[in-house]
Amino acid sequence: MCGGMERFSQKTTVKPQHHLSVKQAEMVSLPHPSVLHGAVSAPCLCCRKGKDQFDNLEKHTQWGIDVLEKYIKFVKERTEIELSYAKQLRNLSKKYQPKKNSKEEEEYRYTSTRAFLATLNEMNDYAGQHEVISENMTSLITGELTRYVQELKQERKSHFHDGRKAQQHIETCWKQLEASKRRFERDCKEADRAQQYFEKMDADINVTKADVEKARQQAQLRHQMAEDSKAEYSSTLQKFNSEQHEHYYTHIPNIFQKIQEMEERRIVRIGESMKTFADVDRQVIPIIGKCLDEITKAAESVDHKNDSQMVIEAFKSGFEPPGDIDFEDFTQPMKRTVSESSLSNSRGDGKSEPKFGSKSKGKLWPFIKKNKLSLKLGAGPEDFSNLPPEQRRKKLQQKVDELNRDIQKEMDSRDALTKMKDVYIKNPQMGDAASVDHRLAELGQNIEKLRLEVQKFEGWLAEVEGRLPARTEQPRRQSGVYEAQNASGVNSCAQDRESSPDGSYTEEQSQETEMKVPATDFDDEFDDEEPLPTIGTCKALYTFEGQNEGTISVAEGEMLYVIEEDKGDGWTRIRRNEDEEGYVPTSYVEVYLDKNAKDVHKPLQKISE
Repeated sequence: MCGGMERFSQKTTVKPQHHLSVKQAEMVSLPHPSVLHGAVSAPCLCCRKGKDQFDNLEKHTQWGIDVLEKYIKFVKERTEIELSYAKQLRNLSKKYQPKKNSKEEEEYRYTSTRAFLATLNEMNDYAGQHEVISENMTSLITGELTRYVQELKQERKSHFHDGRKAQQHIETCWKQLEASKRRFERDCKEADRAQQYFEKMDADINVTKADVEKARQQAQLRHQMAEDSKAEYSSTLQKFNSEQHEHYYTHIPNIFQKIQEMEERRIVRIGESMKTFADVDRQVIPIIGKCLDEITKAAESVDHKNDSQMVIEAFKSGFEPPGDIDFEDFTQPMKRTVSESSLSNSRGDGKSEPKFGSKSKGKLWPFIKKNKLSLKLGAGPEDFSNLPPEQRRKKLQQKVDELNRDIQKEMDSRDALTKMKDVYIKNPQMGDAASVDHRLAELGQNIEKLRLEVQKFEGWLAEVEGRLPARTEQPRRQSGVYEAQNASGVNSCAQDRESSPDGSYTEEQSQETEMKVPATDFDDEFDDEEPLPTIGTCKALYTFEGQNEGTISVAEGEMLYVIEEDKGDGWTRIRRNEDEEGYVPTSYVEVYLDKNAKDVHKPLQKISE
């Protein structure tokens, strides 16, 4: 600006003409001395070089916006990295999660695998925190700064537009002053020449008076024009000085002040964004710490003793170790000896004396032979008798639970259809109530079949757990398939009792010493079983024809004893007398439980009274 001011002072410094008075010459004033010396009392960013400083400020503010946009791009890329990292963590956790209804799901019952599963779940939450970081940075930094940059660009454009407008205005005033000055200078010269011409004509005696008068009038006209130009120039100069003072002391400093404030707000804003950048990370640190604490807690919960015990429980067979094998002296006449764990007996006295001192020993080796046979065939029996006792019990329990779940599903479907039928009955326009009868009948049949299956498997399960005898005179929930399987198991015991796990006896020898054990002998161990005590009484609400194995027929209004409650399968076990007992649907009887009822022979007549 100082260079422009010096140029302006040189152009506006007017020397008084010889025909002007001193007072008139003083009216053509110079610019303010502070402007001539470049002293501008504006704020720190006030321009000192006019238009050149506007260009510099324009470049600097554009650079500031570029820095802001660069930071926005940096944060945006950081959010993309966080999202990508979270996605990869989630995929990793999902990849190693156990698949439903698979063998892997069973393996997660051990403490070590449960700890690993907890680690996977915590890693999923850990990934969620990185998603939170990305979301917060996007909303609090990227989105806010993007809107702020647009506002900043508009504000910057407005300020520089005002600056250029003020610059153009002062330049226009300067041009007007220059034009007024040149016109004043021209008129002064013309007036000087007219004055000289008049004086020359007035001194010449040969010139007519008319010519002298004409020259005098012309000189007066030129002097008047010079006076008018002088007045105009003086007015324009005063106006310009006023505009220039306003420009450099008011307009330009205000514009520069606004630009300075704008730039300071930008700097403050980017600083606050950087602080928010750190705060977003800091906010999730406690939650991430909790995730890591849970992983540590899961790791500390690993119990090697418990896992080892679970392996033992899962794979123990339930067999007792075989006894010692007796020495066979082949120097003496052939006399077959057997181990304590064998089911066969010596034939010294020609009588069959089976040993049933231990149930597990009595079933050990035939069980193994059946297992080997079933493995060769590639398929196991329905009652899982090819498995060791403990494994068989678990398989049967799983089957019972599965059937109970199926029954519950069918019952839920039946209840839903029943409600739908009731709605159709109350509102015939919504549908035909008879249309669901067929489906209800199918569901009832399915439930009945499933309940029979449950009874069958519960019978096998009870046999394994020792709750029920293998065969008995009283009706049980076991089906005919179960009895056939049990009978075949006894025959197998009789046929294979000579087999030993070490294979020391040949098939030929086994045939020679084969001894069949009657089924009645096998059942002797259950003959003395005490009947179940009564736990209450019941009254038959409807007539029930017990046509299936294990059920008992009752007549409406008949009073009977209750010996076993409904265990969730829809059947109640009742007794009519010592020889007649079985199962009836729970919904067909009204049960009166009496925990103190122990007399199994209590007269029913008294109960009914």
